[in-house]
Amino acid sequence: MADPIHHISDTRPVIRQLDDAAINRIAAGEVVERPASAVKELVENALDSGATRIEISQAQGGKSLIRVTDNGCGMTPQDLPLALSRHATSKIDGSDLLNIHSFGFRGEALPSLGAVGRLTIQSRAAGHDAAEITVSGGDMSAPRPTALSAGTVVTLRDLFYATPARLKFMRSDRAETQAIADVVKRLAMAEPSVGFTLRDVTGGGEGRVTFRADPEQGDLFDALHRRLARVLGAEFAENAIKIDASREALRMTGYAALPTYSRGAAVAQYLFVNGRPVRDKMLTGALRAAYHDLLSRDRHPAAVLFLTCDPTLVDVNVHPAKSEVRFRDPALARGLIVSGLRHALAEEGHRASSTVAGATLGAFRPEATAPGQAPRVYQMDRPGPASRAMAYQAQAPLTGAPLSQSPGFADLQAGYSARVEPDELSAPLADHPGHEAQADAPLSAPLGAARAQIHENYIIAQTEDGLVIVDQHAAHERLVYEKLKTQQAERGVAAQALLIPEIVELSDGDRGALLDAAEDLAALGLVIEEFGGSAVAVREVPAILGAVDARALLLDVLDELSDQGSSMTIRGRIDAILSRVACHGSIRSGRRMRAEEMNALLREMEATPHSGQCNHGRPTYVKLQLADIERLFGRT
Repeated sequence: MADPIHHISDTRPVIRQLDDAAINRIAAGEVVERPASAVKELVENALDSGATRIEISQAQGGKSLIRVTDNGCGMTPQDLPLALSRHATSKIDGSDLLNIHSFGFRGEALPSLGAVGRLTIQSRAAGHDAAEITVSGGDMSAPRPTALSAGTVVTLRDLFYATPARLKFMRSDRAETQAIADVVKRLAMAEPSVGFTLRDVTGGGEGRVTFRADPEQGDLFDALHRRLARVLGAEFAENAIKIDASREALRMTGYAALPTYSRGAAVAQYLFVNGRPVRDKMLTGALRAAYHDLLSRDRHPAAVLFLTCDPTLVDVNVHPAKSEVRFRDPALARGLIVSGLRHALAEEGHRASSTVAGATLGAFRPEATAPGQAPRVYQMDRPGPASRAMAYQAQAPLTGAPLSQSPGFADLQAGYSARVEPDELSAPLADHPGHEAQADAPLSAPLGAARAQIHENYIIAQTEDGLVIVDQHAAHERLVYEKLKTQQAERGVAAQALLIPEIVELSDGDRGALLDAAEDLAALGLVIEEFGGSAVAVREVPAILGAVDARALLLDVLDELSDQGSSMTIRGRIDAILSRVACHGSIRSGRRMRAEEMNALLREMEATPHSGQCNHGRPTYVKLQLADIERLFGRT
């Protein structure tokens, strides 16, 4: 066992003033965690300079070279030595640390980079000569003339050469390269009007472009939508809905993907506060809460959200990396994300992502061909009008001769009679059950008109330009679930009073957190009161939960409060019960439905929010375009 007093010395320790080089290396440990951190700081400086085009070059994952070139305002020869001094910045004057409108403001990045690497800055401001300054391991050279037309070029070589121990904690070149690309893409999403180019110059020369995004024109949402299509892919842009919501002094804009376009991990969640990329547990928890009954637990939403507010309402000076923020009113920010997203998703009604149809078409496999052999062509070129007219005339029945005397009619009649019951042959089509409902159903409706039911579970509907396949059980399950939620919202959550209140002993901190959330918990049927000391008394529990372990429930609530600042435990349990009730009360697989029932289900899906996915996040229908179907059969 270690000696508990090993740190106590017989001699009195002496307080020393660290030199600037040591101070900068210590600061670099906070500001520059890895090469991607250096890229982030340098690109943010370029954005603050007003640059409209930024080029980033890196080699070996940024370990041997990082170069950032911009066309911003530049610096004068007199500014260069000051820019490499600690806490020297042009972003703020120090009088108000809350009123910050720029990415950088601490004045730590450049001196920190110069302390752990070999840093060269070339810059030219309008009306001044270009100059260059170099700092290596904290040793700074004097500014000297250089050749540069405009803007700034910052070159960082041999990162962490002055602190070699840090190199042992670096990941592989590929992982560091990926981290740099992620940083650049986040900043590209934050500034759609700025052009970004990322190059890998590991092999020398010009290298290869690994990411490029040209400046986007147009209004806020159009420019952002095109930028997201470039950064996150066309599928995200196609399946994302526009978000624009406000609450008091906060505004939320951006795009959020449909629930059926979900991911297996939280890798497509991008949050920005006043244009600054952030990673905040409270915000990501609110995003998860907005989708909580639309996705299964193993799926994660995809979204790009921008929160904007007066800078005095949010503190960005929480961490040297500026990746964390603190809102003056965190409940307001969380409520805006949850309510804004749920309202926008509800307005989309029954819409499901296009990737569902893509996966369906991908499940079809064309006939295999030999390796190297071209795909089989099933159809010749389409004939012209004259050729079609001749073909139709040749295939027409003989004039004056009854159809029963046509060649092959007897064989055709025998084969047809063997497949169809006699009473079906004699009954007119209009007398068949459901014919009138099928004829009256509108093909122009979003989900079309029901045409058939197969395997007593799937409804086939025809639209003007394709067909829709509906899972009748999953669709009706969502409809019933939404009705139950609406009824509960109108009547409130019924609470069951305990005959003997349950006393739960907690720590002082946990007790205070629960009592602070008591009002919100009471709205969900969980009523708690102070009981003296560090204990609380549970007076009532949600009636729909039945017999419940009050202590275990409170501990679950506390875990979420400490992790995310809010709790969805009770709401989630209530919704889970409603979901089970909806599952057992919906149309079961195996039940045959009449045409009017199928069409009624389709119309109700069109009018019900979130009907594009079931309670477990699975799609309720698949829509296939006629052009895609014809392509499957080689008709194009």
